[in-house]
Amino acid sequence: MDSVHAVTGRLAEFIVSSRWQDIPPPVRREAMRSILNFVGCALGGSQDEAVGLAAGVLRPYFGPAQAGVFGRRERPDALHAAFLNAVTANVLEYDDTHLPTVIHPAAPVAPGLFALAEQRRVSGGELLHAFILGVEAECRIGKAVMPTHYRRGWHITATCGIFGAAAAAGKLLGLDRRQMIWALGHAATQSAGLVESLGSMSKSIGVGNAAKNGLAAALFAEASFTGAEQPIEGRYGFAPVTSDSISYDAITGKLGESWEILANAYKPYPCGVVLFPVIDACLELRRHLPAAEQIAQVIVRGHPLMLERADRPAVETGREAKVSIQHSVAVAFLDDAAGLAQYADRRVADPAVRALRARVAVEEDPDVPVEAAIVTVRLTDGSSFSEHIRDGRGTPGRPMSDDELDGKVRELAAFGAPFVDVPALIAAIRGIEQESDVGRIVGLAVPAPP
Repeated sequence: MDSVHAVTGRLAEFIVSSRWQDIPPPVRREAMRSILNFVGCALGGSQDEAVGLAAGVLRPYFGPAQAGVFGRRERPDALHAAFLNAVTANVLEYDDTHLPTVIHPAAPVAPGLFALAEQRRVSGGELLHAFILGVEAECRIGKAVMPTHYRRGWHITATCGIFGAAAAAGKLLGLDRRQMIWALGHAATQSAGLVESLGSMSKSIGVGNAAKNGLAAALFAEASFTGAEQPIEGRYGFAPVTSDSISYDAITGKLGESWEILANAYKPYPCGVVLFPVIDACLELRRHLPAAEQIAQVIVRGHPLMLERADRPAVETGREAKVSIQHSVAVAFLDDAAGLAQYADRRVADPAVRALRARVAVEEDPDVPVEAAIVTVRLTDGSSFSEHIRDGRGTPGRPMSDDELDGKVRELAAFGAPFVDVPALIAAIRGIEQESDVGRIVGLAVPAPP
C-alpha cells in the first residue's frame, strides 16, 4: 500500500502523465457509451420542472454566452452551462451508475468538458481521455471512503463527483502535477451534498455544483491559485473528515491497470440503481401470477444499501418514488413497466398503487450483492412464489447492448427534446473518437438559433 502521504500526489501524477495510447480499447468504448447515455439523459431531463426553475433562477446572472445546454435554448457562461447540464443529466434518475460506489459518474464530469470544448477546439479523443481520467478519479476516491461515507449521509455523486470534474477539466487544460494537486484541493474544499436531499429538487443542486465547481477548481489551479498539498489524505482532508472506513489503496492501487468505468451500469429504468434487480424480479413474477388484487404481500430481500437508499413506503411525488422500493414494486406489478410514466406524480397518487405499496415489506441481507435481489410474492390463497435476480438489467453482469442503449437515447430525446435529429446525434457520439471538434456534437443537441 502507498504511504498515506503520497495519495493525492500519486493520483495527480497519474492523471497528468496519462497518454491516450495507454487507454485500452474496451475502456475507450465504455467511455463513449457513457457519454452517449449522458447526452440522452440530458435531453430527456431538459424540460423537467426542476431544470426550468433552475434556469429561471440563474438566467439573470448568466455571463457571456459561451456554452450550450442540451435540449434547451439558453446559452450561458461555461460555469452555469456545466451546472445546468449536470442537472439535466441527473434529474430523471436515468444516468449511469458505478456499482461499487453508486456514484453517477458522467453527470458531474462530462458537463465541464463540453463547456470547455465550446471555448477551445477539443477533439473527441481529448475529451474521451479527460472523461476517463475524471471518472477514474471520482470512483477511486469514492471506493476509498465507502461504505461509511454514504452511511454518514454524504451524497457520493456530489461529494466525489467534484473530484472527477476537476481532474477531467484539469487534464483538458493541460495542468502540471502541482496544479493538478491544487485542483483536487479546490475540489475537496468545495465538496458537498447530502443523502437527505434525495427525492427532492435539492439533490440537483449538489450534482450541478459538483460539475460547476469542479470546472472552477481546475480553472483556479490553471491560474496558479494555490491549494492544499494533501487535500484527500491530510489530517483534516476529505477522506478522514468524511469517512471512518478509509482505504487509500483503492485510490492508488493498480492505477492504469484496472479501470473503474468498466464497472459502470446503464439504467433501464429511471430510478435508483439498487431497484433494478427488484423491478426485474417483479416483472418476471408478474408473468406467472394472477391479478395484482390477489397479492397479499411482497417481500423484497436485498443488500443493506438498498434499504438505506430506497426503503420509502410513503412517497408523495415522482421524485421521491424514484428512490422507493415500495413504489417500484407496485407499478411493476400493476403496469408491467417501470418507465418514465410510472414515476410521474399522477401515478404516485393512484389509489391502486398506494394500496399495493402498503403490502410491500423489505428485508436486509448483507449476503445479497447490490446488483441482486430476491422477491417473494404471497397470494391471498396462501401460495407463494419467489424470483432471485443475480444481475439487474444494465449492470456489467447483464449489460445493456448497443441497440438497447440507442433505443434508450431515442426514448429520452422523444420525451424531452423531440426536435433533435437523433440518428445523426447517435452516429456522431459513436464516432466521437474520430471527431476533430466536439463543439459540433453540442450543436446537434440544442435547438437551432431563432
